[in-house]
Amino acid sequence: MRTLAGRYQLEQRIGMGGMSEVWRAHDIVLDRPVAVKLMSPAHRGEETSVERIRTEARSAARLVHPNVAGVHDFGTSTTLPGREMPYIVMELVEGETLAAHLRAGPLDWRIAVRVCAEVAAALAAAHAHGIVHRDVKPANVMLTPSGAKVLDFGIATPAGARDHSPDGMVVGTPAYLAPEQFDRQPATPAADMYAVGVLLYYCLTRRLPYAAGTTATQLVGARRKITAEPLPPIVGLPPEVVDLCRRCLDDDPHQRPSSLVAALELAEVVDARVYVPMLSSVPRPRVAAMSPWTEQAATEATEAVAPWTERATTEATEAVALHDRSRTGSL
Repeated sequence: MRTLAGRYQLEQRIGMGGMSEVWRAHDIVLDRPVAVKLMSPAHRGEETSVERIRTEARSAARLVHPNVAGVHDFGTSTTLPGREMPYIVMELVEGETLAAHLRAGPLDWRIAVRVCAEVAAALAAAHAHGIVHRDVKPANVMLTPSGAKVLDFGIATPAGARDHSPDGMVVGTPAYLAPEQFDRQPATPAADMYAVGVLLYYCLTRRLPYAAGTTATQLVGARRKITAEPLPPIVGLPPEVVDLCRRCLDDDPHQRPSSLVAALELAEVVDARVYVPMLSSVPRPRVAAMSPWTEQAATEATEAVAPWTERATTEATEAVALHDRSRTGSL
């Protein structure tokens, strides 16, 4: 078995993608199972790729949240002379991906709403730190006994950063990209929220909210020309979920709800508890603030999402007020 840095003993490959592969490994120092993501080695002339991946790993490591797979370490391994292969050591999440679960058909609407509430809560933590995931999809959501976990911040980027990928290359999974991403606009939390809308739609119906071809090229071409379809009738599905899905799929990013609001509204529908960043001006009668978060962290979170904070706070306040009125029977 291969060992990285004299510490991480690779045991079994458990996942593979175009630019990386994931291994089940054992941390010899701390005697615990971990997941090690091996990135494709940098080509000559790509000296910045290792530093870029290191920066992404540091960003993901700041996210301490029950619905986010934690990042433990970063390192490099020499594969060929002058070539380094970066790797990221992550929490080993036991469970089944949402993609695998959905092969059997759409989820019961209550389960779908709860899963998407937890995904939105994970994104709220990321957005509070100024991080945009950019690849929210069923394959990057793991269903565990303790709830959903969002995986793979491998192409995450700071909010507002421009796409530096080669011309013609779209970063992310075409089916879940927001319209503005096809025009290579700067990454924003609103792009993640469009993906949440697609995710919710797919969990409820097991189909995408637009007709598209089978290849990525056909899908990209279709996405540039059509808008998302409304949810079909689903027995028992509350209208507020239908409305939230519609708002997430709005072509105008400014009309989409924030991740904080989406987490609150979806959790309220199924009477669930979610963990979201603390905003001191928002009362939270049904939201549990994460214990590791301090007032200083809350202040930093508010500053990190400055363009969104005022609107998100207003929307969250309205959402909680709606909750209060429904509890007291004043609706």
